[in-house]
Amino acid sequence: MWKKILVGLIVGFISGMFASGGGLLLIPAYIHFFDSSEKEARATAIFCILPMVLVTAIFYGTGNYINWKTGMLCSIGGIIGSFIGSKLLAILKGKYLKLIFILFLIYSGIKIVFF
Repeated sequence: MWKKILVGLIVGFISGMFASGGGLLLIPAYIHFFDSSEKEARATAIFCILPMVLVTAIFYGTGNYINWKTGMLCSIGGIIGSFIGSKLLAILKGKYLKLIFILFLIYSGIKIVFF
């Protein structure tokens, strides 16, 4: 139990600092520390991210850091994309999810370092 709380604490801290949502950290943690399957790790991460994101959003909102128009418009696409992504999660095999996730991490790392 304490190990899970510690993982949540670390991910919440990093998520709050970098506004990352935490999924990139939670998914590998669930797989490696708690022996979760790919699908279970992703689904559990989404469940755990919601309260962390709400706390961070309240902080940023009360601090007047949010561009509300951009955020609302992007949320429309995000809702549609989340629906499609969750449907694909139920269909895709674990090895394909790993490949997609790895490619996404590589792409994100390159963008952060070079752009």
